Amino acid sequence: MLEWETMPGFFKQFRPFYGWYIVAATFIIGFYVVGVVFYGFTTIFKPIVEEFGWSYTQVSLAASLRGVESGLMAPVVGMLIDRWGPRRIVFAGGCLTALGLFMLSRTSSLATFYISFALIATAMSTCTVTVLMTAVSNWFRKKIGLAMSIVSCGFGAGGLVVFIMARLVDAYGWRMTVEGLAFGVLIIVLPLALVLRHKPQQYGYLPDGGTLQLVEASKEKGVVRVKEYGITIKEAVKTRTFWLMAIMFICQHLMVGTTVTHIMPYLIDVGLDTTIASLGAAGIPLASIIGRIGFGALGDRVSRKKMMVVMFAMISLGLISFQMAGSFGIIGVIGFLLLFGTGFGGFNGTRPAFAREIFGTKQYGTIFGSLIGMGMLGNVAGPFIAGRLFDIQGSYNNVWLIFSAIALVALAATTAINEKPLHYEDEFAG
Repeated sequence: MLEWETMPGFFKQFRPFYGWYIVAATFIIGFYVVGVVFYGFTTIFKPIVEEFGWSYTQVSLAASLRGVESGLMAPVVGMLIDRWGPRRIVFAGGCLTALGLFMLSRTSSLATFYISFALIATAMSTCTVTVLMTAVSNWFRKKIGLAMSIVSCGFGAGGLVVFIMARLVDAYGWRMTVEGLAFGVLIIVLPLALVLRHKPQQYGYLPDGGTLQLVEASKEKGVVRVKEYGITIKEAVKTRTFWLMAIMFICQHLMVGTTVTHIMPYLIDVGLDTTIASLGAAGIPLASIIGRIGFGALGDRVSRKKMMVVMFAMISLGLISFQMAGSFGIIGVIGFLLLFGTGFGGFNGTRPAFAREIFGTKQYGTIFGSLIGMGMLGNVAGPFIAGRLFDIQGSYNNVWLIFSAIALVALAATTAINEKPLHYEDEFAG
């Protein structure tokens, strides 16, 4: 029973559906953790290179290690959330994230630098996309597009953290900044983890706020049992749709992981000052909010597959514009943010609902986590490849044109997906 069930009837009539509390909590958790760990890394990239004298390839490898750990953990986390629910997983992930950030702030060698990032990556898998989206997906059906778009906007709003981090690094140095952000995890993430709940049926509700009437109940545990709808992970991996979606995820993570890691070094390399570069870095997730809200809202009315085809076309054109920043300066950056940011945001806001639409909720966490895990292969390869090309060429020449072609591969894979659901939905689906 939820805590509010003990409230007097007068107050109950004013309470919103508890799913919206979960949406609010996941929005803030995603905002902080993704902003600090994913988007914020670019702000400490050059300070670390300058302090230790490491190459771009060596520092970029930390982002790749983050992708390896996240990729390995995502399917495991997906299975754990299907079994245990999100609260314990996010709480444990918050503790690990704080520990990893504290270790990073005291880095003295390349080995400890990599170890701290491996710990952060493991923790990030337990309190970001897979867990948060699964937590929300269980509580909504008719309003799933809106709910997931709001949570996705939290990830996009994390771009504000980049700008703040850049200012803090300038004022206090990267070590003190990272240490302060570790304390922030303890203060923000851990209390919000306690707000999360697994499935509404366990508390006598249906998705979207309906009241569950007479169904089989467990007197010992007080858990309402209803039929799940959807297919299992074993059934999913036997379908062509699953592997086309995997290709789509890999390409998207490769492009985004590389761009987010290298945007500030690249913009500084082509002659823009640190302030403009930090604004450009913050601009990616902030511009993505347009796509997250716009495409997310349309997803409940328009084919999500067709929208994602448009999104990858925008990402490809955006990377071409980014390549032109060396010649056109801020104009190229603005074109990049509007096209790439909006397209990337739209995809991130649409993909969780698209996966649930096709595979159902029976093992949604496991299936979506597996797709995210394979997508992380792109996060592993992309930043490392870009860093290696820079060390060889001494510049980012043609890097972004190469990655714009990868967006077209994702577009082709999306076009080939059959968006027909692979399941039948029961009346009281969980």
